[in-house]
Amino acid sequence: MKYVPESAVPPAARDTDVLEHDLARFFPELRRFSSTVELEQSPLYREIRPEVEEVLGGIQEGDFWTGITRGGESGAIRATAWNIERGIQLDRVIAMLRDHPLLAPSDVFFLTELDHGMARSGNRLVAREIAAALGLHYAFAPCYMNLAKGSGLESEARGENSLALHGNALFARCPLLFSHSLALPNGKDKMGGKEKRLGCQKAVVALVDHPLGRFWAVSLHLDAHSSQKHRHAQMCIVLDHAERLTPKHPVLIGGDWNTSTYNSKRATYSILGYWRRVMMGVRHVIKNHYPYPERWFERRLFSELESRGYRYRDLNELGACTLHYDVKDLALNRNMGEWIPRWCFWFINWALEQNTGNEGRCSFKLDWFAGRHIQPAGQQKPFVVHDIRQKEHLSDHDPIILDFQPLTAEKV
Repeated sequence: MKYVPESAVPPAARDTDVLEHDLARFFPELRRFSSTVELEQSPLYREIRPEVEEVLGGIQEGDFWTGITRGGESGAIRATAWNIERGIQLDRVIAMLRDHPLLAPSDVFFLTELDHGMARSGNRLVAREIAAALGLHYAFAPCYMNLAKGSGLESEARGENSLALHGNALFARCPLLFSHSLALPNGKDKMGGKEKRLGCQKAVVALVDHPLGRFWAVSLHLDAHSSQKHRHAQMCIVLDHAERLTPKHPVLIGGDWNTSTYNSKRATYSILGYWRRVMMGVRHVIKNHYPYPERWFERRLFSELESRGYRYRDLNELGACTLHYDVKDLALNRNMGEWIPRWCFWFINWALEQNTGNEGRCSFKLDWFAGRHIQPAGQQKPFVVHDIRQKEHLSDHDPIILDFQPLTAEKV
């Protein structure tokens, strides 16, 4: 008989909004601070800090499971990782997760960038709505409490934020046990720009109780506005945490790791990095580095994974990009304008349009799986799902899928 600790499986009635708060009335005053240090020294923040930390340290769990576990039939567990860009196109994202022939059979979803009461996504509770619509267990961890509506065009969204939270989540067709979050240090001061936020990135961790074998799942979003060194350091924190997880089981990490090859901690570093790539040859970089960040610019992160016993080469479609930049994309340009001076865009656009032969477009590989004591399984090889973006814009990222098996102790 399988032992499941009672404390690990709270009743379905737990699905209440444990992240509710009444802090929005303080946001106008908090937005006046231009740095986290200045914020933390203020009497106002000192007064409300315990409540802020309680909310950002919380994790919302729920059980809408329909009892259907699909992986047992094929002998493989299917995982999908997808940055759903806030859940702004939530109804269509749900339809895609439910109906797409590659995504719908998934047993576990590693989803990043989910809003929870943000005006830009209609003040919807994105994680809860996905779980309810698809009949899934879920665990959602807030990363940020947004003091503004967002960046770029998001700042012009109608209405006001309600709960003003944004984070990452795990979903599964089987129980998620011991769900918790892991805080990752910021790559830049989140109070220093126009999109002022409290908090930091959080990895969402849970033990997936699948019939084919238990495994730890980690939904991971590494910082975008950071350096290669910082992303490596964040991954080390995740791997250190995985070493301490008990009970011991295989580990699968998936999500948006922002392996852009750039140091984006500051605009100056990004500009210098872009100049370097222009000198290397724009076409050469677009062909040989953006799709393969593990080869050079992000090699420390991937070498770290392999040195710790994690495999990634056969768990991903190598060279298949997951984010696509087009100089004509107004929304993306506006968002990038939050951290790159506007005068840089002329040169960036010129370099792409004149030197790539690809009408001002280039692509990056940002989304990955890595696993320890995990092996590929089934007939479907790891795959980037490009056809969603080609048909309609639901997110700025493509989903990735993996069919796998967790190794038992006898096979390790």
